[in-house]
Amino acid sequence: MEKIVALIPLRGGSKSIPQKNIRMIASKPLCAWVLEAAHNVLKIDEVYVSTDSYEIAAVVEKLGLGTKIIMRPEHLATDSSTTESVMLHFTEQVDYDILVTIQATSPLLRDVDLSNALELFSSEKYDSLLSAVRVKRFYWQDNGVAINYDPTNRPRRQDFSGTLMENGAFYISKRDIVLENECRLGGRIGIYEMPEQTAVEIDEPDDWDVVEKLLQSRTIALFNPIIERLKMLIVDVDGTLTDGGMYYSPEGDFLKKFNTRDAMGLALLKKIGIQIAIITSENTPIVTARAKKLGILECHTGIENKIKTVKGICQKYNLQLSEIAYMGDDLNDYECMKIVGFAACPSNAVPEIQGVAHYIAKYAGGEGAVRDVSDYIRNVIMYGLQTVQ
Repeated sequence: MEKIVALIPLRGGSKSIPQKNIRMIASKPLCAWVLEAAHNVLKIDEVYVSTDSYEIAAVVEKLGLGTKIIMRPEHLATDSSTTESVMLHFTEQVDYDILVTIQATSPLLRDVDLSNALELFSSEKYDSLLSAVRVKRFYWQDNGVAINYDPTNRPRRQDFSGTLMENGAFYISKRDIVLENECRLGGRIGIYEMPEQTAVEIDEPDDWDVVEKLLQSRTIALFNPIIERLKMLIVDVDGTLTDGGMYYSPEGDFLKKFNTRDAMGLALLKKIGIQIAIITSENTPIVTARAKKLGILECHTGIENKIKTVKGICQKYNLQLSEIAYMGDDLNDYECMKIVGFAACPSNAVPEIQGVAHYIAKYAGGEGAVRDVSDYIRNVIMYGLQTVQ
């Protein structure tokens, strides 16, 4: 059996978009999108990241995917360093037969594309392969010579096959091609055609917004069926319903700051039949009083084992874990968020929590984050689709 490995180069010194490879986009670090896609492909035996940045390496490890890290020297991480130089360095370190080099700047890549491309690569006995999109545009050289059509016999769009344009999403190369040609392409070259919208790569700040909206639309389509089946939202308190701050009155009484917008969001969810529960490790009458004010019957304080409480609530109301949404902000919420149907967190949640969240609110804890998540769930249930602004 041939050994197939994936390589994702993640340089730390991006100039146009600082920290680009680990910057959050559509609720995940940019690199997470292609890393998840690669790990989901059964034909890929191992997934590697090549980086010069220990910060990037730490983010990749926290994703919990089992990605292997190759640290590369500084001279292979400059503005003038080529992808080929990184591939050659990697080839010196790792044994493989077929290398799939994936660019993190193409997060619209799906696992099905990689699977189908590897099948095409094998069945057609290619030596290397590139991903491309079909562009139905007419191209010219500077000297006025048409490149891809006859101007005297201008075709209609529906009759024009177009031109395949390299989109930079991924490349597949046999080991001997990389070593002998010192290039990602060579020998018998194949082309895997991807959807037109995947032509967008994130190289400049303007590209970021375009790709983020496309990712958000794809995520919404994926999670709508899950959200439509939700029966209950469970929320943490400190850092979620509150800002996590510690406040004291002049008399020394401990206080917590809640947000009225969050209260309205929860009330609106209850109106459409979504039950609300609170689970917090804090043991304070303030939370109990707030739950009573909001009409929340399931309020569990002083909880150390949150998973046990979540499962107990499911048993009490005859609910499946897939029918539960959970919103938290810190590590003691991590396991709960991994087992429920839909997980959400405030914008300032710790990185590990953001990594498992299906939706990251636009606001911080105690500043409208719960309202944002409540509105998101309610709009999907009531109207079927979210509109990406």
